[in-house]
Amino acid sequence: MLAIEALTVGFRRYRGLLAQVDVRALGPLEIGLARGEVLALVGASGAGKSLLAHALFGVLPPNALVSGRMLFDGIALEAQTLPALRGRKMGLVPQSISHLDPLVRCGRQLGWAARRAGRPVDRSGLEAALGWFDLDASVLDAFPHALSGGMARRLMLAMAIIGGPDLVVADEPISGLDADNAALVLGYFRRLADEGRAVLLITHDLVQAIPVSDRVAILRDGHLEGIAPAAAFSGDGSALASPYARALWRAMPENGFGLEPVDA
Repeated sequence: MLAIEALTVGFRRYRGLLAQVDVRALGPLEIGLARGEVLALVGASGAGKSLLAHALFGVLPPNALVSGRMLFDGIALEAQTLPALRGRKMGLVPQSISHLDPLVRCGRQLGWAARRAGRPVDRSGLEAALGWFDLDASVLDAFPHALSGGMARRLMLAMAIIGGPDLVVADEPISGLDADNAALVLGYFRRLADEGRAVLLITHDLVQAIPVSDRVAILRDGHLEGIAPAAAFSGDGSALASPYARALWRAMPENGFGLEPVDA
């Protein structure tokens, strides 16, 4: 469904008053994502995870430099094609709850998301969408500031999924959620994949992502360290080909914070 081929993302910046310099921030990346699959993209802050999500949806700043190809069901993701795909075929869960309009009631914003996807719904439909993420109907009449951080994040999940997209890109969707709600959200992503959709789960939480993922891609300083089956992240990590992935796994608290040298 999703094919990322030789993708690089950089930025043109000024050095001094007149000189310009091109700085690469991501790539080159080669990633494929199939229907029925959850692919976890894991990395530390600043690794380039959110940058990839923004590139897929065409929301990079004007000074961004993009090369390579991004294909959705064989359709190149570019300025001409993205408007018809965003919200309808592709849903983005942004990382920051600041994407919610603080001056507009939550129900109206959820309705906007449905209409952008070509699926106008009545109040009962909006309530049903909230119910997917254990939010009650009172959220529809509330302003974003009245929601907890976890509730606001779950509202954004409902907004991304209400249009029934085939591909969901979720950027740190469980940040700020307690264990029960994180499990609810991750379980929902697993069900989406089991229904034949595809999920790109962007997270720094490797341990929570593994049980619902089919494969795990490790991003480090803008470079892909490798993609491995989720099942390879077990035991002492000896099934992992990447030294960095192996060290990352062994350093998890659940594995006793084990350390080993990592190739630069």
